[in-house]
Amino acid sequence: MKEESTARHERWMKLALELARKGEGLTRPNPPVGAVVVKNGKLTGAGFHRRAGADHAEIIALKKAGGRAKNAALYITLEPCSTYGKTPPCVPAIIKSGIKKVITAVADPNPRHRGRGIFALKKAGIKVVEGVCREDGQKLIEPFKKWITSGRPYVSLKLAMSYDGKIADYRGKARWITGKKARLFVQNIRRRVDAVLVGAGTVLADNPSLLPKPSRGRQPYRIILDAKGLVPPKTRVLRDSAAKQTIMATTRQCPGQRRHQWGLHGAQVWLLPAKRKKVSIPALMNQMGRMGLLHVLCEGGAEVASALVRADVVDEFIFFIAPRLIGGKNVLSAIGGHGWQLAKAPRLRFIEWRKIGNDILIRAKPGKDG
Repeated sequence: MKEESTARHERWMKLALELARKGEGLTRPNPPVGAVVVKNGKLTGAGFHRRAGADHAEIIALKKAGGRAKNAALYITLEPCSTYGKTPPCVPAIIKSGIKKVITAVADPNPRHRGRGIFALKKAGIKVVEGVCREDGQKLIEPFKKWITSGRPYVSLKLAMSYDGKIADYRGKARWITGKKARLFVQNIRRRVDAVLVGAGTVLADNPSLLPKPSRGRQPYRIILDAKGLVPPKTRVLRDSAAKQTIMATTRQCPGQRRHQWGLHGAQVWLLPAKRKKVSIPALMNQMGRMGLLHVLCEGGAEVASALVRADVVDEFIFFIAPRLIGGKNVLSAIGGHGWQLAKAPRLRFIEWRKIGNDILIRAKPGKDG
């Protein structure tokens, strides 16, 4: 009987998680959340949080359920809020609706709020089941958890490379190392993040838009690291319809005139401290955190990748390995800089690997296995 109950809870929680993922890349600085109302084994209401300031997922689900919420079960991917923000707290609404059971995946990671919503529900006589699909729930809110506990964004470093670790040929040509399916997968990642980060070298070499295609309502910030002001104002990220979503992160080495030109095109200009004549990575992380960016995707180049790894700010590595050999002594490798001695080289822990088209996707996190 317990196994049946667990399977039933997991079935509905997986639906709530699926709904929550529809809000990824839209909710900052709130986490993506999904909720479903179930009564007598049937779905009576469902919703997901779409943006900060709008109804939370459980409120949407309860409104759709209406009077059918009485004596029903509410599945929520995250512990419901119990404090006022841009919207009223959800706990009183849940209690008022007549819900008799609340099932959650994970607790609120905010140390100031953690457990308060659950406590209030139990005090009101509502049965609470915690930890259903906990692992998937934790993955969903990893960026929010990082931001709310550290004030910094969750950083994913994406690197597309040949089998021998090269990201361009000897002429500097990098398009396209990976296949179409891998590139479409990256577009999906872009739709889930709050900002895409690259260095000036990538902009000068490729003149990319860095926007997801199709956008599906997403328009992440584009953050360009350019300590010396090398990026000209004619660049696509400063000329297209999303120029106001462009952030030029620079230092006092950049001429004032160039900073002024960037601003004229609508870009935000961040004047940050320099470290070894480059933008300070810790200062960059703090600034992104203050802006409420939860999840940042770095797409290169090699020097930026090296700087992020050395600053120990990468939370997740996303490698795409193409079935190609490029070779060459002076050909750009995925990670730039001076490299590391073998004994001091950063260690990674593989968490996923699978085939995407003809390429191999490997996800890893910092640290050793076992």
